[in-house]
Order: sequence, then C-alpha cells, then structure tokens
Amino acid sequence: MREALIVWCGWAKHEPEQCAAVVGDLLRADGFQVRVETSTEAFADPALAGMSLIVPICTMAKIAKEEVDNLTQAVLAGAGLGGFHGGMGDAFREAVDYQFMTGGQWVAHPGNIIDYRVNLVRGDTITEGIDDFDYRSEQYYMHVDPSNEVLATTRFSGEHAPWIEGVVMPVAWKRRHGLGKVFYSSLGHAAKEFEVAPMRKLLSRGLRWAARA
Repeated sequence: MREALIVWCGWAKHEPEQCAAVVGDLLRADGFQVRVETSTEAFADPALAGMSLIVPICTMAKIAKEEVDNLTQAVLAGAGLGGFHGGMGDAFREAVDYQFMTGGQWVAHPGNIIDYRVNLVRGDTITEGIDDFDYRSEQYYMHVDPSNEVLATTRFSGEHAPWIEGVVMPVAWKRRHGLGKVFYSSLGHAAKEFEVAPMRKLLSRGLRWAARA
C-alpha cells in the first residue's frame, strides 16, 4: 500500500487541521495509508525517503535546515510532493531550496476573497473531463518557475491592481524534481472550498499523479 505523510502546522486561518482531515480522506479513498503529523520535525525523519507522497499544509511556518534538507533529498530520490494554496505555496518563505522544488511562491492576492474563473489546460490526464469553472476565494498572484507544466490558469481583471490587468497566472502545475514528481494547486483557502467538485477532483488527481507508485 502506498504511504502518504500529511504535515499540518502554520497559520491557523488557513484551517490546516480541517484541510488535513479532508485531504486525508481523499487519499484514503484512493488507497493510501495516511500518516498525519503536526510539526515540521516530521520532515527530518529518515523514513521520509520511503514515502510515496508528502503533503505539507504549513502556511507561513518556519523550517529548520536539517528538515528542509531531508525533505528535498527525499523528493530528489523519488518521493512525491503535492499540496495546495498557502499550505504548500506560502510555506517556509526563507527556504529557497524548498521553493526551487515546489516551483512557485505566493506573493499577493489582490482583493482578497473574490470571484474569478479557473481555466483548465487540455491534453493532460489530470485535467481530462474537468470543465472550466467559477471560483470564490483568494486569487493567488505567484512567482512561478518557467519549467512548470501548467495545468490550469486564471486571468486577473485589474479591478484590485490595475497594473496587472490581463495577466494570466498559473493556478495548478506539475513538475519533476530529481526523481520525484511535484503537483501544486493554488486553490483551497479554507476547508469548505473542497466542496467545489472540480477543485477537489483537480487536487485528488494531482496528488495521485505525484505519488510514487
């Protein structure tokens, strides 16, 4: 059975514990054995390298050097990494090795909670059969790696920051990091958002793709 590790910590307003419970249920439904930890100390565990999938839910948390070194080495060796919103895309701001691995970093969400459109990129099994959809949440503006394989995008209207009007921003992507596979989606500010079926399906498929077989 594939093993997944979920580590939740960090900023409470992103509901890390509640989101970890939802993601844990998603992974169990896909046949994973799920372990849940609540401290970044879990990233220093030598057993990390044997995990099929690692899911950080750690918005604005700090990580020790030995922890991030062990985490990145595990992914380089083949462990999968997957996550969403600030839990993965705004974790460990000072750890550039982590950002190099994840492929992006949150920098703004103009207008805070707003309505916007998510557009799926066709031709990938992760997005197959998922239609473009409307979404209400923080619309993440991110600094992203040009080597990402983009799976979904959103367009900024400029209403809340006129100088970015028309900017098309990646919402979800996949990438390789050494022998490991990495998936990220910027959707999922609060646990209730997982009730949006296409958002949930995109994340579930992405995590399944990232996991080592």
